Amino acid sequence: MITDKLPSSLDCENTRNGKLLNGDLPNAQTKVPHVKIQLPLVESSTQTDQELLNELKYYNKLGFTSLNAYPASYDNHYSAESQVESQVIDSMAPSISNGHNGIAKSILVDSKLNSQQRKSGLSCYLIALRPWSFTASITPVALGSVLAYKSLGVFSFGIFFTTMFTALCVHAAGNIVNTYFDFVRGVDNKKSDDRTLVDSILLPGDVVRLGAVLYIAGCVGFWILYILSPAKMEHLALVYFCGLSSSFLYTGGLGLKYIALGDILIVLTFGPLAVVFSHLSQTGQLSLIPLIYAIPLALNTEAILHSNNTRDMESDRMAGAITLAILLGKTGSYCLFCFLLFTPYFLFFTIGLHYSPWLLMPALSIFLVFKLEKSFRKGNLTDMPHQVAHLNLVMGLLYIAALYLADSGSLPSMTPLS
Repeated sequence: MITDKLPSSLDCENTRNGKLLNGDLPNAQTKVPHVKIQLPLVESSTQTDQELLNELKYYNKLGFTSLNAYPASYDNHYSAESQVESQVIDSMAPSISNGHNGIAKSILVDSKLNSQQRKSGLSCYLIALRPWSFTASITPVALGSVLAYKSLGVFSFGIFFTTMFTALCVHAAGNIVNTYFDFVRGVDNKKSDDRTLVDSILLPGDVVRLGAVLYIAGCVGFWILYILSPAKMEHLALVYFCGLSSSFLYTGGLGLKYIALGDILIVLTFGPLAVVFSHLSQTGQLSLIPLIYAIPLALNTEAILHSNNTRDMESDRMAGAITLAILLGKTGSYCLFCFLLFTPYFLFFTIGLHYSPWLLMPALSIFLVFKLEKSFRKGNLTDMPHQVAHLNLVMGLLYIAALYLADSGSLPSMTPLS
């Protein structure tokens, strides 16, 4: 039995530095104890790859969806901090054979969501839908309905709310598709506005299922609309499925966003197409005039998208995407943003002076435009899409109210198509 006093950490430090305590050599018989540090779950001598895989699957099946919920033996190996979790996952992956590496790492990634990262079910789904952008669907549907009332005196609350429900479902599904494909293509990162998948608020499988549910709900709304609306099936279906296809093709399929065609798609979808769809649902007639009235809203909605793409210019470029903002550069993007913001007000002044003074009412929101222009010029783009969406709502409501209050005879006539 060794009775000599073990050297302290200070003794060891002085010895390493060539210094001796009390001028004496250390006792030759003094032994430094061996310290063995055992890493749980990783030592190949005590646990095989398959055993590790089975154990991970076992706890995953028990419902341990967060790292903090694993047994105490796991707590020493896993940390609740996301940075440590990533290091653990990366360090464990090489210790697993190639045959099980993908599966085990998938289980770890799916299981690492702690209570701080994964929010309550309803709130995380709501975040993924990006409801702040729904003004781009609400205002065109309301505009089309008001135009139907002013032109032919027809309006149905049932058709209005069904049209609104259908449009919002397709819009929300398009947002989900955008979230999924931006994540898959590596466009979204920690600095992105939409971090639903980046921050693991939802898993990719959850997003896919949510998108499918929304598209199905939109089709159900379309079927109800067909029953209620006086429009012909072929006309209604043509406009509806054009909108549905656009919501998917923006980032899915052809991915028009990534080849600088997304802006054109958005202008057509959230402007003329949505207004015509709403007007057609109410009246059963195709008309050219809703296309003209849709221009101010279409330009303002495009400003939402353009501000978003300008803000994300660098991350889009790094991911290999080509947007209109990238092609134009910062100066060109600023000029386009000003055009999109101020052109609707030029139209309001023109129509207001030549047709009805009520059409000057939407121009009251121009004070918000100057503030947005200044922020864009200074490069304050973090919340710019949200602010432009707010402008879209204010301007849209004033525009709709002006049309409702204006005398039908003072407005441009409605020209039905044969």
